[in-house]
Amino acid sequence: MSTTRVLIVDDHPLLRRGVKQLLELEPDFTCIGEANSGQEALELAEAEKPDLILLDLNMNGMDGLETLRALRGKALESRIIILTVSDSDTDVVQAMRDGADGYVLKDTEPEELVSQLKQATEGRLVVSESLTPALARALGRPSRDEKASLANLTAREREILKLIARGKSNKMIAKQLDIAEGTIKVHVRSMLKKLGLRSRVEAAVWAVNQGVR
Repeated sequence: MSTTRVLIVDDHPLLRRGVKQLLELEPDFTCIGEANSGQEALELAEAEKPDLILLDLNMNGMDGLETLRALRGKALESRIIILTVSDSDTDVVQAMRDGADGYVLKDTEPEELVSQLKQATEGRLVVSESLTPALARALGRPSRDEKASLANLTAREREILKLIARGKSNKMIAKQLDIAEGTIKVHVRSMLKKLGLRSRVEAAVWAVNQGVR
């Protein structure tokens, strides 16, 4: 099987080294390059055509958003995930509008980061759960048909959806509702199927737009 070829873009060598070492433990990923600036990222991306680019926002010179826009201006099929310390609503929304395929905070647990990157390679939008309300507020109004489908959920599924919309993880929801985490996962899968959504992030965005509280 082919592996996902990753380019890491960050002006902090220690961070690049840490992420590279993490990915080297995973057979699904291969780090094909590191860039310490936006300009170097553009050159490496054009030369190597990576499948996935991890991009920091706060870099000297050309910042992450400028680099993101420049990358999207080229004929690249790379998935681009913002990996940053910034949890600013403005940064989240602007990055997604500029074409990012995900927005993940650097304090994410290593196992969770790997999981999110794998989801990103499958075509899913990945966003740190604490940031989903900000993203949801930036999106448009729901259609009448979408609102009607909320009635298809069970009371428990609506309760879980409400907590997902608040940025809660499965583990946190399980603890709050005093239910096994595996049971929460079953409810989430059922809920996503009924709503025609592909991920928790989409569910959180959808729920906030529905006015679910």
